[in-house]
Amino acid sequence: MIRRALAALVIGWSLGFAAFMLLLPRPLDDATVTDAVVVPTGGPGRIDRGLELLQRHRAKRMLVTGVAPGVRTRDLARTYHTPRALFDCCIDLGTDAVDTRSNAEETTRWVRTHGYRTVRLVTSDWHVARAQMELGAALGPGVAVLGDGVPGNARLATLVNEYNKLLLRRVVLWLGLSIP
Repeated sequence: MIRRALAALVIGWSLGFAAFMLLLPRPLDDATVTDAVVVPTGGPGRIDRGLELLQRHRAKRMLVTGVAPGVRTRDLARTYHTPRALFDCCIDLGTDAVDTRSNAEETTRWVRTHGYRTVRLVTSDWHVARAQMELGAALGPGVAVLGDGVPGNARLATLVNEYNKLLLRRVVLWLGLSIP
């Protein structure tokens, strides 16, 4: 009995992981326009993709969430070879977040301040599912969160870890618990 339950659990986890891997989100269609772009720091290509979308007028404004304290807009403008005027008019830096959950909380405050109804979440393809789930839960109904996956080369250990975090957070949110 215990062996069967354990075997069923292992098979279920394995099939779920396979689906997770096969269904990694790709970048959204470039024709898609949203009110805002949100980019959590932490992976290559994320800020580049967000800047590209903003420069192509696919959103009004962009939040880079999880920026290290002390980083200034002029530093990012120089690093990403982007006109400082674009940062001054249309890009906000959030320095309160340290993980995916606090990225969602910081983003929620920003979205509500601006009254946005559609958000394009630009993050690594392997991170989209959990980040989108966290942000959707924090924002609640009324704001559409579209995942825009930046292709990456994550190691297998990173993918397994991310899948396990996704499962755990789904259970926590489903049960209505407030575990960090």
